[in-house]
Amino acid sequence: MIKLEYNYVLTTAITAWCCAQIIKTLLNYIKTKKFNAERLIGAGGMPSSHSSLVCSATIAVCRECGEGSPEFALMFIFAMIVMYDAMGVRRAAGLHAKELNKMNKIFAFKEIITHDESHKIQKRKELKEYLGHTPFEVLGGALLGIITAMLVPLSL
Repeated sequence: MIKLEYNYVLTTAITAWCCAQIIKTLLNYIKTKKFNAERLIGAGGMPSSHSSLVCSATIAVCRECGEGSPEFALMFIFAMIVMYDAMGVRRAAGLHAKELNKMNKIFAFKEIITHDESHKIQKRKELKEYLGHTPFEVLGGALLGIITAMLVPLSL
């Protein structure tokens, strides 16, 4: 019989990510009155699942190894990079995608108006706009991750 060992850090991180994705899906449903299955796995939105995952893992490592450990130091640095990236580069990419999608709609409309037989109208693929996060969404994910790490038991 195979005995699986309990990995507190991994269990905590996965739990926090799942909680964030479920909350994100529920908030999206409340806002739009439509269920969007993509929100269960997609990036962007409130709360940040990336922030939730890395913060829960950071606190879990701190609880397991101590705040003076190199493992905690590395997790803390990694968490800061992930959250900074979510608010910076990934958020900017999402804003760019939103503007490009607007431009594509304008160009598609102009092609329909000036359409003649020599030009084929191509359907342009819409870019994903939910990529990054506002500081508030990152904070929400971070708090969710911290709370999750404190609620998940250190051992079974």
